[in-house]
Amino acid sequence: MNNNDLAFTPALELAKLIRSRELSPLELVELYLNRIEQFNPQLGSYFTVTAEQAIADAQAKTEILTTTSELPPFFGVPISIKDLNAVAGVPCTYGSPALLQNIPNYDDGVVTRIKQAGFIILGKTATSELGSFPYTEPTGFPPARNPWNLEYTPGGSSGGAAAAVAAGLCAIAQGSDGGGSIRGPAACCGLVGIKPSRGRVTHAPVGSPVAGLGTNGPIARTVADAAALLDVMSGYVTGDPYWLPDPQTSFLAATTEKLSNLRIAFSTSIHPLGSADANCQQGVMQTVELLAQLGHTIEEKSLDLSGLVEPFQTVWQGAVAASRIPPEALQPVNRFLFSRIGSVGEYLRAVSQMQILARQIVAFLDTVDVLVLPVYLRSPIRVGEWADLTPEETFQKIIHWVAPCPAANATGQPAIAIPVGFDANGLPMSVQLVGKPAAESTLITLAAQLEAANPWIQHRPNLV
Repeated sequence: MNNNDLAFTPALELAKLIRSRELSPLELVELYLNRIEQFNPQLGSYFTVTAEQAIADAQAKTEILTTTSELPPFFGVPISIKDLNAVAGVPCTYGSPALLQNIPNYDDGVVTRIKQAGFIILGKTATSELGSFPYTEPTGFPPARNPWNLEYTPGGSSGGAAAAVAAGLCAIAQGSDGGGSIRGPAACCGLVGIKPSRGRVTHAPVGSPVAGLGTNGPIARTVADAAALLDVMSGYVTGDPYWLPDPQTSFLAATTEKLSNLRIAFSTSIHPLGSADANCQQGVMQTVELLAQLGHTIEEKSLDLSGLVEPFQTVWQGAVAASRIPPEALQPVNRFLFSRIGSVGEYLRAVSQMQILARQIVAFLDTVDVLVLPVYLRSPIRVGEWADLTPEETFQKIIHWVAPCPAANATGQPAIAIPVGFDANGLPMSVQLVGKPAAESTLITLAAQLEAANPWIQHRPNLV
């Protein structure tokens, strides 16, 4: 296997090659570090590359291979961590130059789990400022670009993570999703991204941010890789404000389970924000047609989120206010959001209103097993496309673009983005599958069925 093929090999297969001693962790880390050095300047996918630490970890793990056969599941496999998550001794900037010297002395709980699984961390991937935006162009950093077409965004806020996986600059990535920030980048970059159920993945050692909207999750090339990383991330840590019991079988096992015929609804519009563009509609219709061929029952079901927009915005503004970045150091859109912050009472009323509406959304979907939606309402935007707009105009564009995503964050339901093809610009098309609360296994089994019927692993961006 040549180095280019190796860089795009699924993480589970890389782990097998390491366990069989056909490949060493050091060889693999050096391969990815060389690719980062070659391609990151044009992609902007990493803020920080921890080359020395990664090589030292890989050398130690390579030596361990000669002395033991008892290895954790992803022993020696390189991964990236989004720069909203703490890794001890590594800068955590939250996408702001004001925090370049913010170096935590602890690991986030999800990072601890990732290390315990045997992964080797290559560095911290690019994020939009505070994770606020569905594109990754923070002031003071190079913009993250889409490996499939460098003129376009890889999405956000986990844009660097998705670009790195799609370009073969890591085997798999950790991301986070507070309003589509895993699903959007996965969609833009032709990857699998899972937004887990609320409480599935810990936020230790800190509290759950943004009123429980946000969660960590995996970004990967295959459904099996994403499922296996979700297995690694999942589980209760003492004191978690939200938590779920472990599933009866692993999420990886769900990729090979038999699937009974499901009741599946779909929609290509979000009231009151409008319909998806032609590419996004095409992705949904191709998917539901394939699902019908696979024997599932399909119905169209209009999704009305008119009551969710305002309280979600208020909570979003509250997250900006809670940051450690001085208002004058914020980017214009975040500064605009900060300026609109109301009273504590307004924030708490918005949280309460959002929770009431979340109950209604879950009840609305009681009669179906899965809802198929576009991930965004339009295809990826160009890098800098909204740079000349006012902050308020940009904010309204964002709300419209990401409209299909925030409902699952408000309800805490699981959702998974999967590729379905390519548009005329050579950019990936994608859909998201939204499941019942705590029903990741159903989504993963269905996504694996779609992956088998319409494989995408053979596609790679043409980087030079």
